[in-house]
Amino acid sequence: MFSHIMVGANDIERSKRFYDAVLGVLGAGEPAQNVAKTGHVRYFYRHDGSTFGISEPIDNKSASFANGATIGFKCNSPEQLKQFHDVAVANGGKSIEDEPGLRENSVGSVYLAYVRDPDGNKLCAMHRPKA
Repeated sequence: MFSHIMVGANDIERSKRFYDAVLGVLGAGEPAQNVAKTGHVRYFYRHDGSTFGISEPIDNKSASFANGATIGFKCNSPEQLKQFHDVAVANGGKSIEDEPGLRENSVGSVYLAYVRDPDGNKLCAMHRPKA
């Protein structure tokens, strides 16, 4: 359904350091750098058929996060989810909502961890155990 997800970054190199560490937990390697015709820098992380990008805003305004928006990353285990969370916090992210762990709800069980990146974007690490 999605071709890619991109978020704005006010300090592109700080964001790159954050996402290098966090997405490295999931197995993403070094991002591809792209410089737009306008001179704005973007980085694209590609992994398992998905693309996640960070970009300096092309309109030269400050990057901002969307209130109510969440970007979810699939984890392969509860341990990987916890590592995603801990690496995010160790690299300038902020832990939000409940502690990482199992959530029970009407549609089943799921492991979740929520953090905000250095620019305030809300990220969710999710692992859905096999039934």
